[in-house]
Amino acid sequence: MPVVRPADATVYELHGARFTSHASATTGADRLRAWRLDVPAGTRGVEHTISHEEVLHVLDGTPAVTLDGTTVVLAPGDTAVAPAGSVLRLDNPGPGPAAAWVTSTVGLQAVLPDGSTVTPPWAG
Repeated sequence: MPVVRPADATVYELHGARFTSHASATTGADRLRAWRLDVPAGTRGVEHTISHEEVLHVLDGTPAVTLDGTTVVLAPGDTAVAPAGSVLRLDNPGPGPAAAWVTSTVGLQAVLPDGSTVTPPWAG
C-alpha cells in the first residue's frame, strides 16, 4: 500500500498559492489526484475554467469560492463541488491563511481568461 508522508509530497507554487501534491502518478495513484492547497491571507485567485470536476474541502481559514459567478465564503469543514466546465476562482480575503484538501481526476486542465491552458503538474 503506497503511503505518502509529508516529507515525500511534492510542492508547487503558482499564482501566490502553494499546492502540495500527495496522490499522483508518482505516488501510486492511478485515476485520482489529491493535493493540499495553501492560500495566504489577502490573496485573490485566478479565474479559470476547469476541464474535470474538482472537490475542495476547507481545512483552515475562510476562503471565498466563486463558481460560475456565484461567490460563497466557506469555513473549515465545508466542501465545494465544482463541476467540469465550470468557471472557478478561490480567494482568501480573510486575515489569516486558508487551506483546503482538493481532489480531481487525472488530466485536469485549466483555461485562463486570456485563453491559455495550464496543465497543473500536481494533477497530471
